[in-house]
Amino acid sequence: MREAMQGLTTRGRSFLAAAAAAALSAFILGERDLLRVAILLAALPLLAAAYVGRSRYKLACTRSLEPARTPVGSSSRVILRLQNLSRLPTGTLMLEDRLPFALGSRPRVVLERLGPHQASSVAYTVRADVRGRYPVGPLVIRLTDPFGLCELNRSFPSVDRLTVIPQVVALPAVRLAGEYAGTGESRARSVAVHGEDDAATREYRRGDDLRRVHWRSTARTGELMVRREEQPWESRATVVLDTRVYAHRGEGPAASFEWAVSAAASIAVHLRHAGYKLRLVTGTGLDVDATEVAGDGIILDTLADVTTSQNGDISVLVEQVRRRSDGGLVIGLFGNLTVAEAEVLSGLRGNGATCIGFAIDSTTWVSLPEGERTEADRAQQAAALALVRSGWRSLSVTHGDTLPALWPAAARGSQGFAWRAAMAETVAGGGGGRR
Repeated sequence: MREAMQGLTTRGRSFLAAAAAAALSAFILGERDLLRVAILLAALPLLAAAYVGRSRYKLACTRSLEPARTPVGSSSRVILRLQNLSRLPTGTLMLEDRLPFALGSRPRVVLERLGPHQASSVAYTVRADVRGRYPVGPLVIRLTDPFGLCELNRSFPSVDRLTVIPQVVALPAVRLAGEYAGTGESRARSVAVHGEDDAATREYRRGDDLRRVHWRSTARTGELMVRREEQPWESRATVVLDTRVYAHRGEGPAASFEWAVSAAASIAVHLRHAGYKLRLVTGTGLDVDATEVAGDGIILDTLADVTTSQNGDISVLVEQVRRRSDGGLVIGLFGNLTVAEAEVLSGLRGNGATCIGFAIDSTTWVSLPEGERTEADRAQQAAALALVRSGWRSLSVTHGDTLPALWPAAARGSQGFAWRAAMAETVAGGGGGRR
């Protein structure tokens, strides 16, 4: 009741003030009728407070998000179900769900009345243009009496999470060379088609099962030889996301980093649906293995939270990728690179990996003076040439490019500014440059 009294509205407090004034006047003037008026004025807000206070613990609420994971720029429907658990009807209820600023203004819904054990559902829509995980709730209910004399806020503790994932675009089906990697002990194995003499073998190692000893090869070489483990070849891919803050330009959803995150999500989903065993590595230290059935959700949820890093370093990123590298396909999404950083990326060419790099010229995401633009283009061309010399297939990305248009070039080799960079060096060297 004490808390309910604190919830009296301006109208309710005015009634109490009028009651006090009427009671004082009644004593001064000796008017009993005025005293009756004072009692009535005081009883109304007190009864309203008792009515509201009684019903505040008799409500239950559930919330559902449809869907709970939505792409950037899409909407999600929030459904609130409120049930009156008491035997008495409620008064007017105002519902307000607390939302972060990125999801828009807080929705306010009014329910006129809930009967005994009656339930009612209300819904509203939220939309986010920025990736992330956003709390939805808690729900605040404002209980009031029919006369508006008392209002009491009740907050439910439940909070749900809306995950806003990067935009995923469909990519054309192309055949990527170097996509297969073996899971056995050898990358280049012989296929036994002429009998045991053609079986793939290797030297005996301590701990090998003696039942795998290949006696004919042992007799021929004079050393103990065993058969290699026969395991199927499979498609493997590693998607590498550059998160260095100084390598990207632009702000908000239109930044070059957001293009890279969306591209990483699209490539990862595309390759997983094509049957690849996928791994995602970012410059912030994330290393996600998405080989299980729910791999799409793991990848997208991870990319929903990824941010740029002040302490990013290409050499650290290379070491992180190589730590568990098994060859196959490596697809990198890089911001602006220096020549030295592009040369460091040659370290990912080990184990027979095929490396495809989307080199994002983030300077095209902002307006630069003519002199700075020329210098930025020259630096980008030099880095592109160094990337090609490091054994990468280099694909140029500038502001306005779309991933579906660039994706087929991944199967054809280097293109775009890498070729122009090589030609520029050739011209600068008087025709004696590397072609």
